[in-house]
Amino acid sequence: MLHEISLTLRNGSPAAAGVITVAIMLFCGFALTRVTKLLKLPNVTAYIVTGILIGPYCLDLVPQAVADNTGFLPDIALAFIAFSTGQFFRFAALRGNGAKVLIITILEACVASIFVFIAAYYVLGMNLAFSAVIAALASATAPASTMMTIRQTGAKGDFVNTLLQVVALDDVVGLLAYSMAISVALASLASANFNVSAVVTPILINIGSFILGGILGFVLKILLPENRSTDNRLIIAVAVLFAFCGVCQLAGVSPLLGCMSMATVYINITQDDKLFKQLNYFSPPFLVLFFVRSGVCFDLGMLFAAGKSGSSSLLTIGVVYFLVRIAGKYAGAFMGCLITGKPPLVRNYLGLALIPQAGVAIGLAELGARTLGGGMGSALRTVILASSVLYELIGPGCAKLSLALSHSYGFNNNDNNNAEPEDVKTLSYVNSHEHAVNLLIERIKEIQSELPQHEKSAQFVNSGDDNRPQQSIRNRMWSRLKK
Repeated sequence: MLHEISLTLRNGSPAAAGVITVAIMLFCGFALTRVTKLLKLPNVTAYIVTGILIGPYCLDLVPQAVADNTGFLPDIALAFIAFSTGQFFRFAALRGNGAKVLIITILEACVASIFVFIAAYYVLGMNLAFSAVIAALASATAPASTMMTIRQTGAKGDFVNTLLQVVALDDVVGLLAYSMAISVALASLASANFNVSAVVTPILINIGSFILGGILGFVLKILLPENRSTDNRLIIAVAVLFAFCGVCQLAGVSPLLGCMSMATVYINITQDDKLFKQLNYFSPPFLVLFFVRSGVCFDLGMLFAAGKSGSSSLLTIGVVYFLVRIAGKYAGAFMGCLITGKPPLVRNYLGLALIPQAGVAIGLAELGARTLGGGMGSALRTVILASSVLYELIGPGCAKLSLALSHSYGFNNNDNNNAEPEDVKTLSYVNSHEHAVNLLIERIKEIQSELPQHEKSAQFVNSGDDNRPQQSIRNRMWSRLKK
């Protein structure tokens, strides 16, 4: 039956094949999330595995023409991801701990990239272009599974605050690293001798897209006044994002930096987070299609073949990348926390929570594969997708372990929450029902003493000779608490 469906999609109307294929991708992606939810895994894992299952190596339900004609999905999906990330860069919030968090983020991202570049270029013998791009991708972190674990455990404290700020800034460093790496890669492929202009020009174009995105953030403020209807706000915002993606595609640069700049400017001059909530309701189908398509394009056969960018097999490259990036993330986070004077519970376990990698890295891998082209591009996509699935499998567990070891949730989190011994005594005191009643009565008496005193009420409440009213109040409250 599945074979008949596949033949029908390939031999039927292109429009019908496209629409039905999109429906299959969306429904299958949703269906598999029911399984990953039981396994406590993020949805991204389900989407990638769905793509692999309905792709050419398993059920073969997606026509190649549909996969080829949806090359715009990475740009659209990454635009939504970057715009959503930009809302977290509120200058007022970053002003306090901004310098320390920036140091930690730069070190954890750059050390991971340096480790991966050394392993790829010097140990595995990969060429410079491939090594530079895959090293840049190593800096990116996926915050989704970490944030999901924080919500599930109710964790809080210095560790959690540092972690959330680091993962918010992490993608910015990753985008900058990718922009420089792809420039170096293209220059090295174009000529054996480096041309300074070949490296500098793409970087300047990325800076230009960043500035243009910031300008569009001001334009959005003008186009989206408070009295604009909800539907029209969504239409205008999506139109601006799509238009910006098209301009970036013509210029040959990633839309990520510009979209992040657009959102950052918009949120800081308007303090309006309603637009981001609207886009978060609108974007899921695009993100599902993007990740499922990435799984469809995943080339399982290449894992066991020699890489086009060197002599090592992609399976070997993937395993080395997987392990070395973890070591780099942990070492960089440890060094950053040591330099900024973070407490041991933050310094020792922050790196464990930075292991997951999915959304931005997969999107950048798609852009890199399209830019590099050929076997090198396919190899890059294959390695990043394979490792991302593994990272998403172990990421939530490592994040939960880091939260537990850092005492960020549970009963013994006094170190992170800065709870004083007196606070603990007060909490223990209030946990006793009888003492709680006594404390409440004392508070009521204090409030009554501050109110205008009437002779009758004063005699009723404050009389030292007759404490029967107080005893009556005490008994009624105690009986209600016991119920």
